[in-house]
Amino acid sequence: MDQVSTLDPDSAAVARFTALLAGEGRALLDEVRDTDPARELAVATRLRRTHPADLVSAALGQARLRQRAAVKFGADAARMFFTPDGVEQATRTSVAEYRAGRMRELGIGSVADLCCGIGGDAIALARAGIRVLAVDRDPLTCAVARANAVALGLDTLIEVRQAEVTEVGADGYDAVFVDPARRGGRRRIFDPEAYSPPLSWAVGAARAAGLGALKIAPGVPHEAVPEGVETEWISDRGELKEAVLWFGTGAPDSRRSTLLPGAESLWSPLDGMPPDPAVRPVGRYLYEPDPAVIRARLVATVAEQVSGGLLDATIAYVTSDVLRGTPFATAYEVTDHLPFSVKRLKALLRERGVGTLTVKKRGSAVEPEELRRKVKPVGPHSATVFLTRVAGAPTMLIGRPARPE
Repeated sequence: MDQVSTLDPDSAAVARFTALLAGEGRALLDEVRDTDPARELAVATRLRRTHPADLVSAALGQARLRQRAAVKFGADAARMFFTPDGVEQATRTSVAEYRAGRMRELGIGSVADLCCGIGGDAIALARAGIRVLAVDRDPLTCAVARANAVALGLDTLIEVRQAEVTEVGADGYDAVFVDPARRGGRRRIFDPEAYSPPLSWAVGAARAAGLGALKIAPGVPHEAVPEGVETEWISDRGELKEAVLWFGTGAPDSRRSTLLPGAESLWSPLDGMPPDPAVRPVGRYLYEPDPAVIRARLVATVAEQVSGGLLDATIAYVTSDVLRGTPFATAYEVTDHLPFSVKRLKALLRERGVGTLTVKKRGSAVEPEELRRKVKPVGPHSATVFLTRVAGAPTMLIGRPARPE
């Protein structure tokens, strides 16, 4: 029996990971870095002839995780270390950097990062020149976060501490950042009080610090948002990523939507939000607001920008007769406005030689892939079909990206 197998599970996991940081482990990581998953078994069989089996498995596991993490961490992923949960739950670098930049602009010089995970947010904060106390209760996660700080040359700014976050005070730090666990096993947790730690505890920690940010699920019910905070929804290249509760920004009881990579923002105090836009007939253009705008309930602001109204009182599509540039919505020129009918859509697409069909929907039960199978688009041209409701009636709008004349 080897020494690792006699340890408790947490200590054994840390020992296996730590072995990767030594000479033989580092050499194996370099050797398996670009291993094709299809060849992994053959590579493992060869390497186990000259290296411990556990070390080979750990190195190949890290190679897989680094390949997955490249989507979130870019080139840094090749130098970093991960756990499966860490890759899944870590903040995308672009979002973490934006949030760290806001903290720096607020004059924050030090942050207690509670629930730090593998250190993605701590890295962004440290690169913004902010000193970080990174806390997590899991021994392996802390070992990985510590290794990442060293690998990226940020260990002088990041202190990693294993502890229950509810038992760690933020005294001596300018602000707190909390990213509660929002998964139970493989399932997402939708009740904020079922987060670990609960949202109410995180809110209390931020209020006690005076300055802080709490990362929460972007689908959080608006009624679950506490009073006196700025709530920001962030999207990256059109994909909604997270919501953040901000404390101490000087903008209490307000809503913000921010679009990356350009960091374009819409903001409104709750008591100054514009009324819902009027419903109007389909115009020449359809505007699809960014999901961060929709979640922040700022569609009315976009409608004002483009002199538009809603297709339906319950659907977040804006229509207008004018084309105006806005970063907060994508504009399409409407070429056809038809009652929903698969048969009519199939005939129209065949007539126009449309082989590339983008299907978007709001307020429709039809699944895009099912519709594509039924209409069988063939041809050299492309089009976008919007499945929606217009004044309550199931409708198809055919369009194309709008371009200034």
